[in-house]
Amino acid sequence: MKAKSAWEIAEGTRDGSISPVETVEALFERIGEHDIEIKAFITTTKKLAIEQAKEIEKKRKAKQKLGRLAGVPIAVKDNICTQGIETTCASKILRGFIPPYDATVVKMLKEEGAIIVGKTNMDEFGMGSTTEFSAFFPTRNPRNTSYVPGGSSGGSAAAVAKELASAALGTDTGGSIRCPSAFCGVVGLKPTYGLVSRYGLIAYANSLEQIGPITRDVRDSSLMLSCIAAHDPMDSTNVGEKKDYTKFRDDVSRLKIGVPKQYFGEGTQKAVSDAIWRALKKLEDEGATIEEVDLKTVEYALASYYIIAMSEASSNLARYDGLRYGFQESSGARNWSTLFSKDRKIGFGFEVKKRIILGTFALSAGYFDAYYLKAQMVRSLIIQDFEKAFKKFDVLIGPTMPTTAFKLGEKTVDPLAMYMSDCDTVPANLAGIPAISIPCGSSNGLPIGMQIMAPSFEEERLLGVAGFCERELA
Repeated sequence: MKAKSAWEIAEGTRDGSISPVETVEALFERIGEHDIEIKAFITTTKKLAIEQAKEIEKKRKAKQKLGRLAGVPIAVKDNICTQGIETTCASKILRGFIPPYDATVVKMLKEEGAIIVGKTNMDEFGMGSTTEFSAFFPTRNPRNTSYVPGGSSGGSAAAVAKELASAALGTDTGGSIRCPSAFCGVVGLKPTYGLVSRYGLIAYANSLEQIGPITRDVRDSSLMLSCIAAHDPMDSTNVGEKKDYTKFRDDVSRLKIGVPKQYFGEGTQKAVSDAIWRALKKLEDEGATIEEVDLKTVEYALASYYIIAMSEASSNLARYDGLRYGFQESSGARNWSTLFSKDRKIGFGFEVKKRIILGTFALSAGYFDAYYLKAQMVRSLIIQDFEKAFKKFDVLIGPTMPTTAFKLGEKTVDPLAMYMSDCDTVPANLAGIPAISIPCGSSNGLPIGMQIMAPSFEEERLLGVAGFCERELA
């Protein structure tokens, strides 16, 4: 039997046809049965979840108003702070860190009646595209456990795909929501930069990162976005406002769609390319205008992204010294620099250390202009290219990932090949625009994702196109 969507659970909880306690108990039975193999969660919170569910039932019996996510079990990526629940970023250096507060998005979800069921696995500090770079264990793709679920929000996508949560929060720095959503066959939305508060997010690249929902359908995605997009004075980059995104229109009859030819370049699997063009033909049949567009600067997006992201990571991760919180190597060293070095050597994984070193190099006095400054200049050109494209087109559409999911261990031996797999997702982060990945067929039993991009703060348009495609391509 198909699992109920988040909006169905919320409606049933409000009208009394669904018991939130029974929902939570049934969910944890399923987690106990399936997560042994999938390993989507780092931490589960059964006791707290049942307490939350009982409180919702109590409110309903007292005929108090229930929120839009009443009784909905939601998983949270482990780089988003949760009060009283260990938050590790899948890193040894934060093992044992229990935040004293909730991130704004978690607070908002709770206010809407959502039930937090656990913290999901990820690539350490969000650095990776496979969820194999967790310090604890890799997560497996629910469609085929020999394959990766994508990353870095792989645990969140796997939990939703395997019905271990009705929805989840992920974070997207260079595709970390959209990549695992494509690989696991679910819906992943990266909102416009600044639309959703990042207060309480343990960031690794501040100018790129955004929190967003991972769900099983577009309607759930719009519901989640409606609950977490609002102005937050605790985040100076946040310009969001309360809005109901569930009222999107899925009429595409007069839509102008641009298809960036760079998204179908070398390395794109034929099955992926064919699936996207079939979907575009369907949109054309419904009255949309389809035209190829040349985004010349996208060719340099990957190089620009990795210089900027690694530079920001080297700065952000300097705070983890083992003295204030988290991991501390108890060697008895009295010298601060020795203790600092030992803590970071043991506490950070190889991928994180590599990115810190590369970022520090790019920011160093002799190379700042040659690398970091030049990367920011390229970023400005990419933004201009997208702005120019959106003057002509309503949305841009292409593959989310150039390939379907790859086997566990396949890319870890070749980091450049792993970085190259982000070629279709990083441009949206550099430009700060919203992008969504929705299922668009499959190849050899593995899902294919279609990516839709829209101008900044045009999430309603984005959801409308995604909703139409979801209905017509199912």
